[in-house]
Amino acid sequence: MTVAVATPRAAAHPAPMLRGFRFELVKLLSQWRIRLVLLACWVGPAIFVAVVSRQSSLPADTVFGRWMHATGWAGSLVVLAFSCTWALPLLVSLVAGDVFAVEDRIGTWRHLLVAVRSPRRIFLTKALASLSVILLLVAGLAISSIVGGLAAVGSRTLVGLDGHPLPPGHAAGTVLLAWACALAPTLAFAAVGLLGSVALGRSPMGLLIPALLALLLQVAQLLPLPAVVRAALPSQAFLAWRGLFTDPAQTRPLVVGLAVSLAWAVAATLLAYLLFMRRDFTDLTYDGSGRRVLVGAVLPLAALFAISVVAVGAATPVGGSGIDKDKLQASLATSYAHLYRLQTAEFHRPAVTEAQLRTHASCDKGGPLVDDHGPGNDWRCVVSWRLPGSTAVGQAVYQLDVTPDGRYVADGDGPKEVNGYFLLATPSGDAPNPLWQLDGTVDLLASTSKG
Repeated sequence: MTVAVATPRAAAHPAPMLRGFRFELVKLLSQWRIRLVLLACWVGPAIFVAVVSRQSSLPADTVFGRWMHATGWAGSLVVLAFSCTWALPLLVSLVAGDVFAVEDRIGTWRHLLVAVRSPRRIFLTKALASLSVILLLVAGLAISSIVGGLAAVGSRTLVGLDGHPLPPGHAAGTVLLAWACALAPTLAFAAVGLLGSVALGRSPMGLLIPALLALLLQVAQLLPLPAVVRAALPSQAFLAWRGLFTDPAQTRPLVVGLAVSLAWAVAATLLAYLLFMRRDFTDLTYDGSGRRVLVGAVLPLAALFAISVVAVGAATPVGGSGIDKDKLQASLATSYAHLYRLQTAEFHRPAVTEAQLRTHASCDKGGPLVDDHGPGNDWRCVVSWRLPGSTAVGQAVYQLDVTPDGRYVADGDGPKEVNGYFLLATPSGDAPNPLWQLDGTVDLLASTSKG
């Protein structure tokens, strides 16, 4: 009589996380389009900044564009502004928006599940691999633009958005901090890309979700939205880094923007994880589900946006657009005083302080029949100041174009000796006139300050 003896069966253990991460990272970096994008991010900004900084015509309509000839740090901030508007959402779409959908297109989910034996580890390794590639792309943009600017112009003093000078060491730290702050909204768009890639399967729409969201938010930024609604947008931190370049720094919009972006990053990643763990991997033709996308993605993120609006409204004292006469007057007067000192140094005149100048601005929007608040290109301001030992009051006129996000460009409208021309005849030769056009920004979430 034979007796069957049951032998213990070895348990199937999931593949190690590190090995799975390396596998997913190699898969991403083996794609020709990812390699091409990495090369462009690490080389393109340096070439762009070096070439443009040497041109006589600068991108003056871009934040810090008019200072690219003066310091290498300005070029990196021009690249940052462009990246926050278009480049980063598109790069995120290429990486995070396709990291799950590619397995649906080539039908490799079954093989991957057999090899890894853990859907949870598959999700984590894919998310970490895409995050690593995105960090490489952002690092390339930052380092390349800085190297190109320093090589072309050098490390010189940077003029902030309120006209105050940032010495090279201070400028370096602030520029790097600005790039670091841009990571939070980048992570938010990356998480939305993961969510779209999971929810829509092999449908190409998953690849476009971050880019479409960026386009939608760009349109929203152009509208005269209330300040609390604007601050609750996940893209607000892409603009709020500019507050680092004022003195004192406008930290409240930046902190709110970072918090909102990180909340979106966590929420969208969690939603993607839940959808991924519930999906049926035996369906080889999975193209997502409209109802699933609506219930599992769109509605929760819409609820998060509503909660953010309520939270920002409860935490900040501002109402309406956040742009009013008193804020503009205080900001313009401060910028003018700082830049007047810079012009004084160009002419080798005796130095003066902001306290001695006693600068004051008086602004009006669109005449007496229009309320003095809100964005628009119909702001007109008169800046007044006094020189030490003089009883005469100097005055300069500016036309302001104020955008809904709080940034403004003040265009000098006379007198010609002060702000009427782009170049000034100084004892050392022609020099750019710092008072010809002023870039500035107002804190939308600050309470009204009397100027």
